[in-house]
Amino acid sequence: MGRGNKHSHGSRDKNTNTLPQTPKNLKRDGIDQEFSQELADQDDIEAQARAKAADQRQKAKKKRK
Repeated sequence: MGRGNKHSHGSRDKNTNTLPQTPKNLKRDGIDQEFSQELADQDDIEAQARAKAADQRQKAKKKRK
């Protein structure tokens, strides 16, 4: 451990506790807005299939609860 770790001192910089790393207006919901099936390569198609399978597993898991 480094210096001062055995004492429970708060953070010296008070902004780190209140300010987020990424401003809310720059965050995205993780959904791609544009996608062209014609321009998709094999990796894109496989990723879509994996994502669809994962969504189905999650839906089935929620139904069991």
